[in-house]
Amino acid sequence: MVDDASHYRALAACYARGALGRPDLADEAALAAGVAADLRLHRFKRTAGLPRVRAVLGALRGLGPAAICDVGSGRGAFLWPMLDELPAVEVVALDLLPHRVADLAAVARGGVARLRAVRTDIERAGLASDVVDVVTLLEVLEHVRDPAAAAAEALRLARRAVVVTVPSVPDDNPEHVRLFDKASLTALFVGAGARRVAVDGVRGHLVAVIHR
Repeated sequence: MVDDASHYRALAACYARGALGRPDLADEAALAAGVAADLRLHRFKRTAGLPRVRAVLGALRGLGPAAICDVGSGRGAFLWPMLDELPAVEVVALDLLPHRVADLAAVARGGVARLRAVRTDIERAGLASDVVDVVTLLEVLEHVRDPAAAAAEALRLARRAVVVTVPSVPDDNPEHVRLFDKASLTALFVGAGARRVAVDGVRGHLVAVIHR
């Protein structure tokens, strides 16, 4: 059931409108049409209660950005609460996978005009320098081939800061190719030119705020 208690209902409706090409539909009708079309509306399940998501949202509120670049937006576990709880912030969402970018673009077409989806690689994003206030790298660095290149590119894109989360304990995810601790995560961004790195732990994850 897609309701406000369990899902980001307004965002799910935007996705349905954009995916179905029906900008005329009100939220309730869009959701019903999305269910009938077997769209994957479960991806809009609320995740803001997760400790690492709460920590990131708190950091972003403290930074007060007008524009964010969210790297590796994926299924939206961080992106949906970010859009929901920071309603005035412009967001550029980057992902490598074409179907993820298509889904994000559908949300934008369906009513979230402040969201822009771009298919690119953070190791060589190709966007202008200082394009946003904050870059978020959330559950990304453990996947990338060259974390030093990703860190340098994130700092290049951000006018003010980069916010990072990574797992802090081993897991069985075959896509996780490295594990960071506080020292290695700090060294990564200091080596990329960061002015200050603050790292905290949150239930199996590290959350870092990196200042240019």
